[in-house]
Amino acid sequence: MGALSVPTSGIVYVDTMTVIYTVERYPAYWPLLEPLWQAAQSGTIEIVSSELTLMEKLVGPLKSRDTNKLENAFEQALLGTEVRLFPITQPILREAAQLRATTKLRTPDALHAATGLHLACVQFVTNDVGFRAVPSLPLVILDDLLKP
Repeated sequence: MGALSVPTSGIVYVDTMTVIYTVERYPAYWPLLEPLWQAAQSGTIEIVSSELTLMEKLVGPLKSRDTNKLENAFEQALLGTEVRLFPITQPILREAAQLRATTKLRTPDALHAATGLHLACVQFVTNDVGFRAVPSLPLVILDDLLKP
């Protein structure tokens, strides 16, 4: 198993699945992600995501009516000090539209990619191979790190 190479500085973008793996401490992914969060806590890097992540992560707990435990955990992880949620602005919407027009990304993923590009992130952490359609993203696919 490989390890996530944590940048020495800069902005690291995390998508919704990365947040899920973190909050729920997925056994396969948490050991990869823990150093990233430790670097953010120490101030070495800044972790960002789109405000869209908050909406995406509240849907599951609300559907399952597990609003007490999971909703609180997701909100704490997203609204706490380790993640800065970036708003969906008009420039990001324009970039996302361009990505939708030129790739097979769906709107939520296009918004994530556009936000990461807009912020000039040094790393974009995901487990969604669809982001490979955006060659300018400094992409890290978590499953690739798990391969021998």
